[in-house]
Amino acid sequence: MAIAFEVRIRDLGVVDYSQVWEAMKAFNESRTAATHDEVWWVQHPPVYTQGLNCDMATLSPSDIPVVATDRGGQITYHGPGQLVVYPLLDIKRRGRGIKWLVNLLEQLIIDFLANHAVHGERKAGAPGVYVRGRKIAALGLRVRRGASYHGLSFNVDMDLAPFANIDPCGFEGLEVTQLRDLGVLLSIGEVQQQLSDRLLNLLAT
Repeated sequence: MAIAFEVRIRDLGVVDYSQVWEAMKAFNESRTAATHDEVWWVQHPPVYTQGLNCDMATLSPSDIPVVATDRGGQITYHGPGQLVVYPLLDIKRRGRGIKWLVNLLEQLIIDFLANHAVHGERKAGAPGVYVRGRKIAALGLRVRRGASYHGLSFNVDMDLAPFANIDPCGFEGLEVTQLRDLGVLLSIGEVQQQLSDRLLNLLAT
């Protein structure tokens, strides 16, 4: 049925991480067979988030709040200037699995970068997207009742200093980068529009 694959886009603006996390869980729990899939775009005020496999020893003292979540992965940082996408998809209804979604989100960023003459790549055993060994997009997902929540964060034009307090995604010494430092001078809104259009195309295939 067409309703099963319709995707609704929501632009949440800048919202507290915990508020959005609770909203994602509530959306997932209230799903029915007729619920449309949604994609949420958001930025968060400064926050560190821990995945289920996180080792707190990787976090240096900081005034930035820390939230322990139910997503996969380790620890990462969110802040203004970083674009976050939360795909709330019934992947069971689509006949897909979590590996499909991971690959789709990574490909979304790789394709975007290629359109701006930047080579992005995957790294075996370390989900996300990298440019010359530096991480530009981090990935952490949860699937419950056949549906996904949490998602992907993409560094656009932000203060990268808070990443120095952690081992990003659990990898000691891993460096991060962002679009601005790669010479891609787009606003958050421009990046979001381009990614949103491409994501809808990928989800339709």
